[in-house]
Amino acid sequence: MSDPKLHPKLTIQLFADEKCFGPGVALLLEKVKEHRSLRKAAMDIDMSYSKAWTIINRAEKHLGFDLLASKIGGADGGGAQLTQNGERILTEFRACEKELNDYLYDKYVEHFSWIEDNSK
Repeated sequence: MSDPKLHPKLTIQLFADEKCFGPGVALLLEKVKEHRSLRKAAMDIDMSYSKAWTIINRAEKHLGFDLLASKIGGADGGGAQLTQNGERILTEFRACEKELNDYLYDKYVEHFSWIEDNSK
């Protein structure tokens, strides 16, 4: 069966007292990894630096570990990179997201393939 026009999508969010990690934080971390800068990562996704910093700070507070290691100024300028825990949570989040969406798609096909069959 080809990809249906209708499709399910699952969004995962991790909560403590409040939401602390989800697709937005994961995307921000991926952009930091790409640009090696929180400021450039924020610009790339049309987010203010202060909002990006607040999101990372809130996630780190609730998770109990640093996501980013920052380097201030200097001849090469500043920058940021993911910590070991930052890398791990991003990798595990994306893997879990994929596994759950694969399972969800299988269940969607099982329960809703009749919609595609009736639209032909």
